[in-house]
Amino acid sequence: MNRISLAFRSFFAILFGGSLPPDVAQAFGYSKAMPVKPASTAAPKAIAGPTDGAVQILAILQRDARLVDFLMEDISGFPDDQVGAAVRDVQTQARESLGRYLRLEPVIDGVEGTFTKTQGLDASQLKLVGKVPADGKAPGGTLRHKGWKAAKVELPQIAPGQVLAPAELEIE
Repeated sequence: MNRISLAFRSFFAILFGGSLPPDVAQAFGYSKAMPVKPASTAAPKAIAGPTDGAVQILAILQRDARLVDFLMEDISGFPDDQVGAAVRDVQTQARESLGRYLRLEPVIDGVEGTFTKTQGLDASQLKLVGKVPADGKAPGGTLRHKGWKAAKVELPQIAPGQVLAPAELEIE
């Protein structure tokens, strides 16, 4: 479950902030350890930032598709057909929900498995894998994954916070 958590944190940090969270980048060796700056004694203003956008999109996916409930559930004891049925529902609802607030586009609109040239492409939107030259540049390669980018984000305005979904108490 830790890998899924890291994947979601990385995805939303890149989507809304344009970079990996420092602790994730450091954990996978993409950056060096940096000294921690002492916290300011002044009370911070409550403004919405990239973290709030990540929490907001997770809250939307929880509200519409119960994604967080599904991810936090231990599914090891359930039969494959029951898990498959749940995944189908969660995927359909999550896809519809994302479509309401985001317009996603492939980074490279090409056919996976075909040769693609890197000329004219933004290097920051590419990840070279395999036998990458020492200089980190290549004229092209086989497209293994198109990648995704947010072409448009239209999240409703919210107050900053960390609650994805409130706890529900049934009163009898």
